[in-house]
Order: sequence, then structure tokens, then C-alpha cells
Amino acid sequence: MKALLQSLREITRYPSALAGLLMIFGLVILAVYAVISIPYNEATRLWRGGEEIWYKNPKTAHPAWINWFRKEKLPATIFMTTKDGSVPESVSSGEEGLNYIDIVFPFDYPYEAFPQELSVYFSSKYTSKQPYVSLTWITPDGRELRVGDFAVSGTFVYRVSQDSKLERRLGDLVPEVGLFAEPDSDPPQAQPGTYTLKVNAVTFEPDTTLDAELVIFGQVHGWAGTDHLRRDLSIALLWGAPVALAFGLLAALGTTVLTMIIAAIGTWFGSWVDELIQRITEVNLVLPFLPILIMVGTFYSRSIWTILGVTILLSIFGGAIKTYRAIFLQIKESPYVEAAQAYGANNWRIIMRYLVPRIVPLLIPQLVVLIPSFVFLEAALAVLGLGDPVLPTWGKVIDDARANGALYVGQYYWVLEPTVLLTFTGLAFAMVGYSLDRIFNPRLRGL
Repeated sequence: MKALLQSLREITRYPSALAGLLMIFGLVILAVYAVISIPYNEATRLWRGGEEIWYKNPKTAHPAWINWFRKEKLPATIFMTTKDGSVPESVSSGEEGLNYIDIVFPFDYPYEAFPQELSVYFSSKYTSKQPYVSLTWITPDGRELRVGDFAVSGTFVYRVSQDSKLERRLGDLVPEVGLFAEPDSDPPQAQPGTYTLKVNAVTFEPDTTLDAELVIFGQVHGWAGTDHLRRDLSIALLWGAPVALAFGLLAALGTTVLTMIIAAIGTWFGSWVDELIQRITEVNLVLPFLPILIMVGTFYSRSIWTILGVTILLSIFGGAIKTYRAIFLQIKESPYVEAAQAYGANNWRIIMRYLVPRIVPLLIPQLVVLIPSFVFLEAALAVLGLGDPVLPTWGKVIDDARANGALYVGQYYWVLEPTVLLTFTGLAFAMVGYSLDRIFNPRLRGL
């Protein structure tokens, strides 16, 4: 044990190993932060949520930091609501039991690019007669444009961008362009300034209530952007870290430890035990690893725990067994092992106390290097559509981006963000693993 600790202290001689340790430490901090800030149940609820959760987010919006590198800034989402009291309502009584509700949404629009889309969300409570609503748009130069007139029933969404009648009134310009365009500009140019949306409602019952939410969907959102379902990609990027590290560590640890113990058992007992282990290993070496995992995910279960178990099961009888067996054959003939037998040590004590500890220094570098390979395996299965249907992961983000043609429409962030994290993870463990290999392998120390 002292020799092992002394060898590990030598890692300070390798700058690449120190850099790799710092990178791994950063990934661990990211994973811990994700688990604490967004508990598992909340993360899965958000990731599997629909319009009711993400309705305020734009679709496939770039990260907000992209504006740091652009001369013409892309618009961010503008959200205003009467539900929290930030936008007041004016209620007045009229003749014959009519009531009038006036809501004004003033907002600054400092951008020279057009928004992605516009929507107004209404919620009303009434007994039998629905309130009637009229919308008026006021531009920075004082022009008033009639947007629409309609009745509101319960919860109602008026998607301004999909109103074909409004599009015709705007000169065949889609509403998100026509409402923000400078007059007589060709091609249309966005007009920065202060805009106002007026909501004038008529209610026919004294207890009728009306709330409204204005959402002007921008082209950038948050630090990670959004996907085709309006989901904030930061959820998957954060939670991808604990999932990837846990899968990689458990798979690498389970594979290396079990392989080492099986090789030690076969070497020590010899005879038919060793023969059986060697034949199983040889059969396993010719089995197609990835196709078997694909079959399990397709026909049985895509649970990450199932995939992890099958991965370990298929990996423990790998080529490393033969390598460990060759080493154990030398250790088996050592004098201290013969002394242990003479003192009456049983077979399992010799295996676990005299054989296995001697190979641990060789196992540590391999363990560290194996972690990113299993991280990439989990991501690859997710890209193939075989990831856990519940968990948000880096591979699933890449799969969604691929399926929706992100690279063909310029949404590079959607692919690059999880790819960079996967590359960062692989580089971190590789830098540490290869440095440990040079420490524990005398033949490599001079390189």
C-alpha cells in the first residue's frame, strides 16, 4: 500500500496529469451541482415535459452568448404577464351589465433582427358568456395596427404568427416581420424602439376574470439554447455529467475488478476451472459487442441499468483475462505464495490477499482509461436511439439534433455543446490514465 501511494505521488511530475485531474475535478463539481440544483425527479419531469412547461421558450434558439460574437444582436425572448401583477389591468363598468378590461403591454425592442414568433396566452373564468377580446399593436412611430378580434374560452392561445388574416393586412408579410418592420422598407428591416400591445376585452358577466401573457419568442435563449421541443438544453448538459461519469465509472470498475478476480481464480485453481474460463473468454471475444447491446435495447429494455449490466457481463470475459492470467502465473510461483500455503492459508485468502493486490498497480491506469470508453459507449447508444427514455443525456441531445437536421440549418450549438463535453471528458481521463501508465509501467518511465 505504501508503494502504491508513493507511486501515485509521482503524478505531480506530469503537468498533463495535473491538468487532467483538474478537468476531472471540474466534471465532478458539475455533476454534483446538477444533482443538487436539479433533483432527479425534477430533471426527468422537465425533460419529458411538453408545452405546459416550456411554452415560454422559443424553438431551436441559439445560446445567448452567441451575441458576444455578433455585430447585429439576435433578439432575446420577451415575456410579460398580468398573473404576477407586473402588468396591471384596468377594469371599468358599462351599460347593461357590461364590463371593460384594458391591458397594456409596453416593451422595449432594441434589436435590428426580427423575433422568431409571437403568441398571447389567455385564461378566463366565466359562467356562460365568453369575454370578447380585441388586440391593437402600436409601433414606435405611433402607427396603430389591428391585430385580431375573438372570443376567449377558458385557456386560449392566440398565435399571432399563424394568423393568415393578419398576414394579408400586413401586406403578405408574416406577422413577426410585418409588426416590427419599418414602414416602406424593402427588404423589411426591423424597427427598434418601444412597442405596445393593447388588449381590450368586453365581459358580459360581473364575476368574469381575464389574464393575459405576451410572449415574443427570440432567437437566443439561456446559456445553452433550446431544442425543437422548446426544452432548455442546459437540463441535459448538466445532467449528462452525472449520468456519463456514473455509467463510465461503474462499468470500468465492474469490468476491471471482476476480470481480475476471475483471472486469479482460474490461474490459482487451474484444471477444468481455468479451461472453462479460457473457453468462455474465447467465445466471448468473437461475439459482436455493440450489436448485442442494440438487440437488448431494442427487444428487452433501454434502461441504463440494464445496459450497464449487459455491458459489464460482456466485458469481463475480454482479452484482459489472458493478460492477467499470464501475470498471475508468475505470481503463483513466488516464494511468499508458497510460504502462505505452508502456513495453512486457504485458497480464497491467497487469491484475495496475495495474488490480486500484486496486480492492482497495473489495473489502475487501465481503469482510468476505460472510463471514457464506456462514457462514449453510452452516448453512442443514445445517438442510435437506444438511450434511457427517462434520463437527459449528452448522447440524447446529439440524437435529437441529428434527427432534426441541426447541422443542415446552422444550429451547430445543438451538436457542438454535448460533443465538446464528451471530448472534454475523454481527454481528461486519457491524460490522467496515460500518465499513470508511465508511472506504474517501468518500461515507459523514460519516455
